Amino acid sequence: MSTDTVGYRPKAGEIPTQPGVYRFRDKNRRVLYVGKAKNLRARLSNYFQPLRSLHERTRRMVTTAASVEWTVVASEFEALQLEYTWIKEFNPPFNVQFRDDKSYPYLAVTLGERIPRVMVTRNRNLKDARYFGPYTKVWAIRDTVDLMLKAFPVRSCSDGVYRRAELTGRPCLLGDIGKCAAPCVGRISPEDHRELAEDFVSFMAGNDTKYIRDLTDKMKQAASTLDYEAAARHRDAIGALEAAMGKSAVVLQDNVDLDAFGIAHDELAAAVQQFIVRGGRIRGVRSWVVDKELDITLGELVETVLQNAYEGTDAPPREIIVPELPEDATELEQWLMARRVEADEAGPVRRGPKSTGRVELRVAQRGDKAALAQTAEMNAKNALILYKTRRSSDFVARSKALNDIQDALGMADAPLRMECFDVSHLSGTNIVASMVVFEDGLPRKDQYRRFSIPESTDDTESIYQVITRRLAYLREDAAGVETDETVDAGTTTDGDDPEIDVDAEIAEAAERRRRKFSYPPNLLIVDGGQPQVAAAQRALDESGVTGIQLAGIAKRLEEIWQPDSDFPVILPRNSDALFLVQRIRDEAHRFAITYQRARRKRDISSVLGEIPGLGPARVKELLKHFGSVAQLRQATPEQIAEVRGVGPATAAAVHERLTAG
Repeated sequence: MSTDTVGYRPKAGEIPTQPGVYRFRDKNRRVLYVGKAKNLRARLSNYFQPLRSLHERTRRMVTTAASVEWTVVASEFEALQLEYTWIKEFNPPFNVQFRDDKSYPYLAVTLGERIPRVMVTRNRNLKDARYFGPYTKVWAIRDTVDLMLKAFPVRSCSDGVYRRAELTGRPCLLGDIGKCAAPCVGRISPEDHRELAEDFVSFMAGNDTKYIRDLTDKMKQAASTLDYEAAARHRDAIGALEAAMGKSAVVLQDNVDLDAFGIAHDELAAAVQQFIVRGGRIRGVRSWVVDKELDITLGELVETVLQNAYEGTDAPPREIIVPELPEDATELEQWLMARRVEADEAGPVRRGPKSTGRVELRVAQRGDKAALAQTAEMNAKNALILYKTRRSSDFVARSKALNDIQDALGMADAPLRMECFDVSHLSGTNIVASMVVFEDGLPRKDQYRRFSIPESTDDTESIYQVITRRLAYLREDAAGVETDETVDAGTTTDGDDPEIDVDAEIAEAAERRRRKFSYPPNLLIVDGGQPQVAAAQRALDESGVTGIQLAGIAKRLEEIWQPDSDFPVILPRNSDALFLVQRIRDEAHRFAITYQRARRKRDISSVLGEIPGLGPARVKELLKHFGSVAQLRQATPEQIAEVRGVGPATAAAVHERLTAG
């Protein structure tokens, strides 16, 4: 047995090759992780490779565990079912953890009661209730209910109000204005009232156009027999139902029922958006924030999302749109079909056919369904950005993040000022770097800096050069050092005004920038792993500057590397500390890329501007017409001459200049 792995590793021959479910436990027998496999031996062998080759969070799970056990099952479908059962039973900390980002309001019809009631509630545990939604706004669902009661006057009062009406023989106001059939005083029998409630449910479930057609036929029939009072009631009911339908966005044909899921995720978290479409209309929207512990693929995440979405009484529709099909899509469809049947049998009696038939998972490629899937994904991306932004802007979270970083890196004080550096280049050319500054966990954009690197052999050499130039500001002889560009540069002065000393103004602005730049950071972060950290440490040692903590963040595994360390520091998954480090790293990367693009655009503009007859306006028109410098370089003189304002002679000059290098 290899010494570079855990001691509880079973022998390969002991692990069966059949499908099954496995559990990792810690020394206290707590279940840490539950997984399934088509081939247990093949899957478990992945966890017992040399520790250095494992993904860091997988390594942390394997080293935290003290044992592994497995259960063989007859098929992959049974493995899927058992995995789902055990995850719900043991709530393992290393499995994906779900939580709704808010408590949503639902429209519920309590068909389990003798006199069913329509209500708006956030309680999802009412016995034998039929739920619709969730809805994002309470007022929206109340408006819908108010309209629906005009056509289906179902009881909506509380139990106390209903009993009081029974005792007094007087209905409440809703009964008097026609928004309740008043079963409390015998205006309608309990059986007829239940039928009314079931019609309400059927309409909300997507059979809306059927009821409008039926009401339209009844209205015409009443009018033909001169029963204008009944015709007017049917007309008003049609208007109410059409108004209620108008509150749901029409996205597909009226016979389409489906759920569309959009997922946006990174290394640590994911946001999920579920659009519930019934009768071609969006009847509800639901969202989650998902904590990711281990490194899982989008397909694996889809599987877990669907298991969470349909774990309750909600029946899956026959069609589910997902961003990517999981490997065991067939077994997952079987599980969803079983959930569809179970939800129908466990739920209250309802109109229409039973929930039978296959549940199909699909990735929408084109048309309206693909557009709906893109909208769901866009909402998920925005939700993930909002989730991270809220965490970063919260003072308590920022304070905790800074303290956690201090403890993790062994710093004497919290890193109240952090600077992060990133290098960007285009195939080894046009090398630039960025420096971003965070103080008290918030960006200080007025102190961002950008560097141009004339020549470098690789990223580590670039990091060395940039850190050397940065640290020069922290020495006493740094007055003459300056960066290439600053965020707050660009101050203009009027050279014709005799009262303005232009040189003094420029000198004063430069001195202000130098004073900001000479403030030392508590923590200096580079984007990269051990090689980049070693290069930054070499620059730090040569500068003679002390009192600065150095660290690097490796993007793929989100590891924090310190100088002269064989193992990285692992900040807790989904912690505020790691979110803050990620944010400053991403901001440095964004700032470097922006600078590089601006330089490339400026370089080509300068080259073209040297051509006689080609001013800034025509240069801009050229770049706009071809979309990129690469496309412009590939264009023929005839194609260039098609640009507005560019003649054949100028087009030939442009082509000659660009092809000459």
